[in-house]
Parts: sequence; C-alpha cells; structure tokens
Amino acid sequence: MTICEVRLPGQVPYRDAWDWQNTLATARGQGDIPDTLLLLEHPHTYTFGSSGHDENLLLSPDELAARGITVFRPDRGGDVTYHGPGQLVGYPIIALPRQDKRLRVDVVGYVRGLETVIIRTLADYKLTGQPIAGLTGVWVDTPLGMAKICAIGVKVNVRGVTKHGFALNVNTNLSYFDGIIPCGIRDKGVTSLVALLGQPVPMPGVIERVIAHFGEVFGLEMVR
Repeated sequence: MTICEVRLPGQVPYRDAWDWQNTLATARGQGDIPDTLLLLEHPHTYTFGSSGHDENLLLSPDELAARGITVFRPDRGGDVTYHGPGQLVGYPIIALPRQDKRLRVDVVGYVRGLETVIIRTLADYKLTGQPIAGLTGVWVDTPLGMAKICAIGVKVNVRGVTKHGFALNVNTNLSYFDGIIPCGIRDKGVTSLVALLGQPVPMPGVIERVIAHFGEVFGLEMVR
C-alpha cells in the first residue's frame, strides 16, 4: 500500500502554507517525497479561487483591517471562502493515478473522494453529510435549509499532483462568513460541527477521524 505522510503543524499563516504546498507539490512530482497530507488551521483569511468574483467580498479594506482578515487569490478552483481558527483545513499533496494513454487524471473523482472523506467523518458524529448536484463541497440539512459544512477547492498540476483541498468547519466562528457570499452561493448558509452538536468539538478527535477516512477512501497507509 502506498504511504501518505501526515503533517500536523498547528496554525499556519495562509501565505506560508501556500508556499509550503508549492514546494511539496514540486518534490512530489519529482518523486522526492511520498504522498503527503497537511492538516492545519489558518488565521482569519478570505481566499478567492479561479471562479472568484470581487463582488462576493462584502467588507471594505478598512473593515478587513479592523477584523484582522487577510485576502489571497491562490491557484485553486472555486469562488471565495473563509479560513480561520477552529476550522480544519486539509491540503493533500498526492499523485493521482493516470487514467488513459493521454495521461489524464480523474479530477472529478478525486473531489468526490474528498467529499466522501468528510461525509464519513461527519457520520462518526451522527451527522448526515451529503453532496449537492452541481455544487462542490459537503452539506447538511438544518432547520434553515441546506448549509455547507465543508468547502472544497483543488488544483492539479501538470504532473498530476494535487494542491489545496478542503476546509471543514469544526469550532469555526461563523460570523466571519457574513463578510462574504461563500462560494458565490446566495441562497444557502454555512454551519459547523459546534453549531450542529451544540458544544465544542475537540479538534484532535476530528483530525484522527479525517486521517483514518482519508486512508480508507484513497487506499493509502497513513504515517505520521
């Protein structure tokens, strides 16, 4: 079974994590390191993907500064999302298998796999996560309608190595989502494990479950 190294650096500034991903992705593409899964948290940050629209950011520069929020435009898919303390961010740096003679990789299947990892993790907490056709991420049904609990946005380089990944709201302060139109979707909300369960959720337990399900879904031996 292929090995995947797990790294748990704690809270990392977004720019540092982005640079780290690029370094690891280059090394993975050259075969210098094994598949790697980074699991970490960020300070308050908004990021725009390749489908991002400026109008989905609702705060002025002064308001951003007052709340201590930085803004980045990384090379991932999707629109705008929030990262911050209490949110578990996963950055898989893995080499996807080639699917045919033209050396294509199954990016859609990879995203579906990430969704499955999160859905299985939520099930461990007796919560039902699900995808929504035409929308990326994992959603749960709440009294106010369907709400996103995990955003997903990825990038696959020319060597078939993945970057970026998923952001699971665990003990996240959801008020920071009020400063954006999350993923450009106006008619659905966001939620978190703490909001659904009514009490803080220990992050180490969530991390352990994500690691286990990631290995199961992608057929990897997870090594610290």
